[in-house]
Amino acid sequence: MSKRDDLIAKYAADIKDKIGETPDMDLLTKVTIGCGPSIYGKDASTVSASSDKELETVKNNFLIKKLGLSESDNLDGAIEGVMTKYGKSNRSKYRAVVYYLLTRHFKKESIYNK
Repeated sequence: MSKRDDLIAKYAADIKDKIGETPDMDLLTKVTIGCGPSIYGKDASTVSASSDKELETVKNNFLIKKLGLSESDNLDGAIEGVMTKYGKSNRSKYRAVVYYLLTRHFKKESIYNK
């Protein structure tokens, strides 16, 4: 298995263990690939729920630019909901999992079917 495959398996386990859902492996794989090289960096591979700057990055670079959403879509509320669902006390919130959950929340899976 490649390093990326190992990470995807780790993300799937996180979704199953910490969120209690069975992941859509096809979507999770596509979201992970979409994250690019950031999944390999220790800092870039996670999202800090306590950093306003980090949450702004998620909102602007992923929700607005990638998913094509606008401020009127209650982006901050969705991010907060995903962070709560992932577990406030969980310090390692993987970027790919956060993006996967946000993609599912907004029903934007079709973005990854192109």
